This record gives sequence, C-alpha cells and structure tokens, in this order.
Amino acid sequence: MEQPLRTIRATYTESTITVYQAYSPEIGLPAVREGRFPGGWKRDRMTWIKPSFLWMMYRCGWGGKAGQETVLAVEISRDGFEWALRHACLSGYAPGVHPDRASWQRQLKRAPARVQWDPERDLHLQPLPYRSLQLGLSGEAVRRYADEWTVAMRDVTPLAHEIHALVSGGDLDSATRLLPQERPYPAGDDLLAHLLE
Repeated sequence: MEQPLRTIRATYTESTITVYQAYSPEIGLPAVREGRFPGGWKRDRMTWIKPSFLWMMYRCGWGGKAGQETVLAVEISRDGFEWALRHACLSGYAPGVHPDRASWQRQLKRAPARVQWDPERDLHLQPLPYRSLQLGLSGEAVRRYADEWTVAMRDVTPLAHEIHALVSGGDLDSATRLLPQERPYPAGDDLLAHLLE
C-alpha cells in the first residue's frame, strides 16, 4: 500500500500516544522506576520525541549507542501531543509554508516545539521513501511534557534487543510480529497544515 510522504504513524489509544526516547541508564532507569524524569534530566535543553519505534532504533542503534542504552516508551496525553503540534514550527525553512526566511526564523525562535520529517526506517534501519515525525520540545513544551503530559514510562530496551537479534538472525517475520503496532495518527489539517513542506 502506498504511504503518504509525510504522516504521523504511532501507537495510540483514545487518550494517549506513545513516543520514544533513549537515555543513559542514569536517566532512563530512574525515569521508569519513578514514572517521571529524574532530577538529572535537563529541562533547559531541547528534547526530541519520536512516535516511530524503528526511527528510534535507527537513532540509538538498537540501544547500543553510548548515552542511549536505555530505550523508553513514554505514553503521553494526546491533548499534550496535539498542543505541541499546534505550537510547532518546521525546523527548516520551507518556501511553500513560510512567506520568507526571516519570518521562519522569527517563528522558530518563538515556537516551543519544532518538527522534522525524517526518512522512516525498515527493520535493517535503511531509509524508506516516506517520512516520520520527530518533535522537538523546548521551554514551555518541555515543562508540560515532563510535568503534565506524561502518563507512563516503560523500558523497552529488552524488546529492542530481542527484535535486533531476530533481524540479525534473518528472522524478519518474527521481528515484525514483535514491533509495536503503529497506525496513521488522526491529525487533521488544522494540526499539520503549517508543518507540511
């Protein structure tokens, strides 16, 4: 089936959406234990959340990259996720979206969230011809993410390692069966129109 070039694919319920992040064990393990980010987690920097499990695996090397050994599935409220989309700006200048480069730079400076569309990945972490959302949160959005939107956190590092082992062994069918079930997220035009290049 033909995939739209840019769409949000995610695991979600009526009220929550799952996004992924990877951290060092010093941050990731206490976060899972306490259900919230620990004191050492930096609120004053941008944090990127990814609804695509395989894009996260590409980014963290299946939980093998230094400082990204603990892969978290963070369940957040859909209201919060959609607030971030409404208040986001594209991370790059897009002539069809922004009147001019200066307008985009002003908007980017003010926006508490930014969006990048990066190539989705297959089980071998090779790029696919369609793109997945990355959502960068800063300022007010980071505070809301940590203090209001987060509903639950799970350590999915063992799942990442299990799927990676199956892929390495050539058992793609079993690996596919273990993947989180991601489907197109019902984001209407009002949510995404300003984020589609």
